[in-house]
Amino acid sequence: MNLPPGFRFFPTDEELVVHFLHRKASLLPCHPDVIPDLDLYPYDPWDLPGKALGEGRQWYFYSRKTQDRVTSNGYWGSMGMDEPIYISSTHKKVGIKKYLTFYLGDSQTNWIMQEYSLPDSSSSSSRSSKRSSRGSTSNKPDYSKWVICRVYEQSCSEEEDDDGTELSCLDEVFLSLDDLDEVSLP
Repeated sequence: MNLPPGFRFFPTDEELVVHFLHRKASLLPCHPDVIPDLDLYPYDPWDLPGKALGEGRQWYFYSRKTQDRVTSNGYWGSMGMDEPIYISSTHKKVGIKKYLTFYLGDSQTNWIMQEYSLPDSSSSSSRSSKRSSRGSTSNKPDYSKWVICRVYEQSCSEEEDDDGTELSCLDEVFLSLDDLDEVSLP
């Protein structure tokens, strides 16, 4: 599931929904087919490297939508923030981004998941019920079954290195220990 050398995977929210999630839900081929299917919920977020598409310190994968977001060591809890995703040229709503955070027991961690889903369309469900009432079977995709997840560990501070990479909490602790060498003790 690796990209060729020199290629990076940094899609916008719109690209994730329109070019990847919509095609997956519609059972259309995705080129390049780089995002793997993964049942997230048996895995803790630190288990994702090697199982999901990793780009930098972010991991991407398709998963079946479920309300049960429990892993062996914790659970994903909603942060209560949902954002609509629009096509930039037409401002048509094409998806929803939900934010979740990972909890170990009752303790919130720095792991964040952005779960992208397609909006439920009452007009499409009424159209499909009209079709089924006429007796024809429709292979209309059920958009509610698939989501794309982007998982990453949020850094302790909003500051970044000079090269633009974020530091983990542990990195910041180790860097602060290096500063102790410059302090003269009495």
